[in-house]
Amino acid sequence: MSKRILMVIDGLPGGGAEKVVLTLAEGFISQGHRVSLFSLRKVCDYPIPSGVDYQTIIDSSSRPWRKLTETYRRAHLLDAAVRASEATHGKFDLVLSHLHKTDRIVRRAHALDTNKTWYCLHGVFSASYLKRKSGFSLWLKRLKIRLTYQGKQLIGVSQYVIDDVVQNIGVKPSKTRVIVNPFDFNLISRLAAEPCPMAGSDFVLHVGRFHETKRHDRLLDAYAMSGISAPLVLLGQGSEKITEKLRQQTADLGIAERVRFEGFHANPYPWIRHARLLVLSSDSEGFGNVLVEALSCGTSIVSTRCPGGPASIMSGDLARGLAELNAQSLAEKMREIYANPPELQHLDLSIYSLNVVCQHYLQLAEAAKPSYSHTQHVSG
Repeated sequence: MSKRILMVIDGLPGGGAEKVVLTLAEGFISQGHRVSLFSLRKVCDYPIPSGVDYQTIIDSSSRPWRKLTETYRRAHLLDAAVRASEATHGKFDLVLSHLHKTDRIVRRAHALDTNKTWYCLHGVFSASYLKRKSGFSLWLKRLKIRLTYQGKQLIGVSQYVIDDVVQNIGVKPSKTRVIVNPFDFNLISRLAAEPCPMAGSDFVLHVGRFHETKRHDRLLDAYAMSGISAPLVLLGQGSEKITEKLRQQTADLGIAERVRFEGFHANPYPWIRHARLLVLSSDSEGFGNVLVEALSCGTSIVSTRCPGGPASIMSGDLARGLAELNAQSLAEKMREIYANPPELQHLDLSIYSLNVVCQHYLQLAEAAKPSYSHTQHVSG
């Protein structure tokens, strides 16, 4: 039976969680369901899948005290959009809220059925939101996060994400589920077949926005230590300040002529397919999408053993590519896997396939009234 699904997100810049949302939308539609995607900002770096009811809900307030009332005001705007949509097309069967800023707004929305609303946690809160805070600031931030998710239905992209909010933030959810991120492997294969400027040459690749959690500084230090002469290609974008700081670091390390800043690419897959090695250098990763994407393209991977999903993705022989959270260990793993890559031809990635993951989400539409329970794994 066809379901009506609403996904809410605070904009669609070029990030991993945003790509997951659009992949899910496409999967639901391909299975005959109706999808509405409400974005709380106009920013959108990805194409919207055909058939999606895409709406932007913009807060245009310019009052001096607008920051103090922003969350409640935006929740009111979301309520109006939900009521208008349901009046025309019928009630939503499932509501998925993505990213913390969105979650704070969705929690205060009155038009959404709490039994049908799930909050999708894509990152490790203690590592990303709390890491550089202390004292009263730390206490207040933890309190705000706890209040957002207390008594709510939570989905974590990895078990670590759920454990983190429960153990480190003190959240007591009504229900929890672990659902891994989805991948349309047929689409990835088609996109990966497009031309790559560096096809036919060896290079090391990092795909990700320029953000302090991604630790490009650690990556550059490790690359310099590794002795790998093949170029390091950075696909991603960030603020002018961060970008310039990274460029200066390459100069200080004497590797500027071997590091290529290639900017954001909506289709990174040709680069991933032709890379000799893909490296993740993060302090935390809720899941680690690019690791699965690389494996599906037949590309070897190295990652820090950071809080989140990488260790669960990199099992068996792939675990050889897990480094500790320092540049020296990362350099050693880069050197080892570059010279002696694991066998990837017989990997089974089916638990990450779009159809399988969509079914796990659709089962939530049948969920009963929330009650506290232990985490249920639905990742395969």
